[in-house]
Amino acid sequence: MQRLGAGMAEATTGRVQRFDVDRVRADFPPLGEEVRPGVPLRYFDSAATALKPRSVVEAVRECMADYPANVHRGLHVLSERATEAFEDARGKVARHLGVDDPAQVIFTRGTTESINIVARSWGKMALRPGDAIVVSELEHHANLVPWQLIAAETGAELRYVELADDLEYGLDAFDRLFEDGRVRMVATTGMSNVTGIRPPIEEIARRARERGARVLIDAAQSLAHERLDVAALDVDFAAFSSHKVFGPTGVGVLYGKRELLEAMEPVLGGGNMVLRVERHRAVWNELPDKFEAGTPAIAEVIGLGAAVDYIESLDAEAVARHERTLLNHAHEVLGAVEGLRILGPSSTEGKGPIVGFTVDGTHPHDLSHLLDRSGIAVRAGHHCAMPLHTKLGIPASARASFALYNTVGEIDHLAAALGSIKTLLRRR
Repeated sequence: MQRLGAGMAEATTGRVQRFDVDRVRADFPPLGEEVRPGVPLRYFDSAATALKPRSVVEAVRECMADYPANVHRGLHVLSERATEAFEDARGKVARHLGVDDPAQVIFTRGTTESINIVARSWGKMALRPGDAIVVSELEHHANLVPWQLIAAETGAELRYVELADDLEYGLDAFDRLFEDGRVRMVATTGMSNVTGIRPPIEEIARRARERGARVLIDAAQSLAHERLDVAALDVDFAAFSSHKVFGPTGVGVLYGKRELLEAMEPVLGGGNMVLRVERHRAVWNELPDKFEAGTPAIAEVIGLGAAVDYIESLDAEAVARHERTLLNHAHEVLGAVEGLRILGPSSTEGKGPIVGFTVDGTHPHDLSHLLDRSGIAVRAGHHCAMPLHTKLGIPASARASFALYNTVGEIDHLAAALGSIKTLLRRR
């Protein structure tokens, strides 16, 4: 049975549910604000950080105000209340990922730290000289640099799935990297943060498993737009950041299979991650504490739990249809702007709601600055994906990224503003 949330209109039997974007927008306070007098905010930077619904803000406020105590070690009522809410959030994340055992959910500072833990701990344990790690040209630096570091340390080789000219992720190119039988890890994004391209992760995971390789999914971009069932995919690791799924900053998640997490050494040492400490040795705690040294981001984790509640209160299929409409419309109206080049494939098939683009004769940073005058927030730069920009032959790009609270009308404003910028620059 599909759930109805704040953004769903009541449906009659046999009719497709309508996504009520206006009701959803009312849940996000910044969308009712003006960035300057008479200029409303139009937010197209959700791939960097998504806006937070009121329920998340309230969950964090309540923790800070009503039970601002440490977790796990206190025997007083505030600590017990904080611990209960903290571990309840872990259970919510586990269920959202299709995980039966919440101890396989490790709280970190974000996707970057999660992937670094796998690279440093699993990589040090499992990789040997001559082994290979497979990534692609689509990856964010967070899913490249940790593997570069551990490859240099262990003598392993970093191999890239070379993309086609239109940036298509080719499975033939993927298969060729396994011919010598040396691949031990495949680390892949679930969605490019520059182009929105979704690699075929189900097939990537299946082919990697058949060849005996481990699989890590960087779900930082994809999880806000589609569910990730790690059990059904049978992946070994997955990572994501709270702030990209409508939760607070400063907290992320690492999922790992229990047998792997138990075999791995902790990366950080300190309080909570030990059962016993002697003068010259320590005994590690059970999962998940083994990888959660020190005082965690308690209010932020509780806020993440509230974000999961919010996501699951909405009808996932209705949200997906809405975001598909936004992406199709963006391709249509932005593609009609003179001199604008959409990066990646011209088709929206196999893409998430992200449009990377350049405009002839205009640096992306200048575009971003000029759009801000109209209250339009986009991102400009290399988006922590320099190898992909090198392949595209450009130093930087602009990026409009959409979420469930955006509207077709806002995208029309973006296209009109870009057209006005082109006219302004021609006059100069």
